[in-house]
Amino acid sequence: MATTWNPASWRAFPILQVPDYPDATHLASTESELASYPPLVFVGEAQRLKSALGRVAAGRAFLLQGGDCAESFAEFSPNNIRDTFRVLLQMAVVLTFGGGVPIVKVGRLAGQFAKPRSSSVETQGDIELPSYRGDIINGIDFSKTSRVPDPDRLLKAYNQAASTLNLLRAFAQGGFANLDEIHRWTLSFISNSPQGERFEELAVRIDESLRFMRACGVTPESTQQLRETDFYTSHESLLLGYEQAMTRQDTITDDKGWYSTSAHMVWIGDRTRQPDGAHVEYMRGIRNPIGMKCGPSLDPDELIHLIDILNPHNDPGRLTLICRMGADKAEEYLPPLIRAVEREGRTVVWSCDPMHGNTITSSTGYKTRPVDRILSEVRTFFDVHRAEGTYAGGVHFEMTGQDVTECIGGAQEISETALADRYHTHCDPRLNASQSLELAFLISDILKVHRKEATIPAMAVAS
Repeated sequence: MATTWNPASWRAFPILQVPDYPDATHLASTESELASYPPLVFVGEAQRLKSALGRVAAGRAFLLQGGDCAESFAEFSPNNIRDTFRVLLQMAVVLTFGGGVPIVKVGRLAGQFAKPRSSSVETQGDIELPSYRGDIINGIDFSKTSRVPDPDRLLKAYNQAASTLNLLRAFAQGGFANLDEIHRWTLSFISNSPQGERFEELAVRIDESLRFMRACGVTPESTQQLRETDFYTSHESLLLGYEQAMTRQDTITDDKGWYSTSAHMVWIGDRTRQPDGAHVEYMRGIRNPIGMKCGPSLDPDELIHLIDILNPHNDPGRLTLICRMGADKAEEYLPPLIRAVEREGRTVVWSCDPMHGNTITSSTGYKTRPVDRILSEVRTFFDVHRAEGTYAGGVHFEMTGQDVTECIGGAQEISETALADRYHTHCDPRLNASQSLELAFLISDILKVHRKEATIPAMAVAS
């Protein structure tokens, strides 16, 4: 590992999951143009998120991180953004009631365009083409022209991310998040579902609380926290040329450090966390809060080595470990990682990704995820932390506000044959709105038990 760092130092390191652009000159010109564009997020916002995640690490808040598997150009619309934001708001309210702590809301939005692939090629019949790697790189259509990596897609991704962020800020700060509007948050297609009915019961309780607070002189008009919310963005830091172009030095505060301005938080995937690799080299130098996916292949000693590289000063809120083990492996592989981190005195946020380790292929040929496995891994994640005396601080999942049929099971009892009805994902299957609420209520119930048993005393402290 080099002792000096700059936004381009990653280029001297081995790199995986990189597309093969046929025109290097066009790529360099596009990255140079992108580097002249305004930042998508601001340093102060990333610093506030880091502070909030520091409270999560201390057991005084809970991280809710969710959104699209892979954002697409074709499905970009204000309605889709609104509905995903609305479901995340619903989930946050459910978790706030259950845990009695602030919820740090981070979307997989406004930049989640690139996806790692298990194979660099895709074969259909006798034809072999480069794999689809996300709309920021190439097209999903199985054709030679579509699958050629195109640098102009970086600019389109930037513009879509900018528009998405603009709308998210309007929703978060412009009245949509006002708790007085909570009854309007329920989507029509889940209003008559068990989750919709349970959320409506919760909304009635919140109404009663708001009426009491209003009588005491505390109203959304007088209290910002009741009418607005903080909402942050994140994505996997996979396409490092894009990230380098969006890396800017802080010139306002005394920090003077380098920040990714493509999102408030970025993470390293399970396939690109090599200690001597380009992705770790890039991530070690930026000051944003960062995440790292931790799969069952991660050795505890290697985890400590990676933490030493990525968070050498042990800053609270700097590093979130996103565990993606699989329902059948979490109980075996998660405890050794927790024990290593505790033994070495490292401060991290522990988050559960119950999606990626539970992907199967259905009998009808669709990639899917059984909801019961997703919920099972979440339960195991909390149970393991409870047994180890540590804080299960968050959840990270792929979801959409749309009424899709991509994950089987759950209260909706989506069958394998029903997957074809509304299977719209560009990459991996996502929870729909109803299934997302089902997950939120499960976590809420767990948090209630932990709070009542005072297994984590600090949870009673809100900030």
